[in-house]
Amino acid sequence: MAILLTEHTPVLVQGITGRIGRFHTEEMIRYGTNVVGGVTPGRGGAGELDRPVFNTVKDAVRATGAEASIVFVPPPFAADAIMEAADAGIRYCVCITDGIPTQDMLRVKRYMRRYRAADRMVLTGPNCAGTISPGRAMLGIMPGHIYTPGRVGIIGRSGTLGYEAAAQLSALGIGVSTSVGIGGDPINGSSFRDHLARFEDDEDTDAVIMIGEIGGPQEADGATFVRQQMSKPVVAYIAGLSAPKGRKMGHAGAIVSGTGESAQEKVEILAAAGVRVAPDPASMGATVAAVLAERGLAPAVAGAS
Repeated sequence: MAILLTEHTPVLVQGITGRIGRFHTEEMIRYGTNVVGGVTPGRGGAGELDRPVFNTVKDAVRATGAEASIVFVPPPFAADAIMEAADAGIRYCVCITDGIPTQDMLRVKRYMRRYRAADRMVLTGPNCAGTISPGRAMLGIMPGHIYTPGRVGIIGRSGTLGYEAAAQLSALGIGVSTSVGIGGDPINGSSFRDHLARFEDDEDTDAVIMIGEIGGPQEADGATFVRQQMSKPVVAYIAGLSAPKGRKMGHAGAIVSGTGESAQEKVEILAAAGVRVAPDPASMGATVAAVLAERGLAPAVAGAS
């Protein structure tokens, strides 16, 4: 089992006819993702990559039964695209778009609260690399070839550090069940805590690595969940130990503005919750391997699942 996405999940691409959307759709199809159509207003009735194109997400869901979507829509219109997906009954939406105004994402968050929690669309991003269940399906922009199927979950704010963790694990013979990019913006769709809960319930995930960075309370919230709810081992890496307070570093959300938001404070909070923290980015894979070996789990995650 994988969380959020399998090879059977019917996927729509919002913005499929754009240059970026078309390129990554081709990559996702090649990987094995079940892309059933695309959405571009005004282009309904056309085709792209042998998939039908629709004017609205509702039309596309009605015709194809799509359950997930990925948003390659320019920043001024991306929030509307996310809300349209929620209204159409999409269960899982990945928003790749970078540069969505914070006010727009606040509007998205308020809008989605009109739905009951059980019926609410799961959103990852914006400004994320997407989600991949290795060997099964990819809903994003990551290099799929570096991911080996296995039993370690990845949750990351940084796409490139997520790639690095996957490559290190693969080099050690350790595979990934699902890797989820939650995005680096100040206001995003879902958190470490949300996906830790999913991995905790996934019978085919044995351990999880969190990849965080300075700014925001999400890592501290995740640490609380680990301490109170997680039975599976969790490893973390926090980027930005040398970042000065008050200066944005990298992502829009990577700015330290309050207590508990610096990298060192997050490391201390996570360690106090029982999370093993990798000291540097080159040690992520080795730290996971050490934790698995201590738990006697290494043979269960080596190679393909």
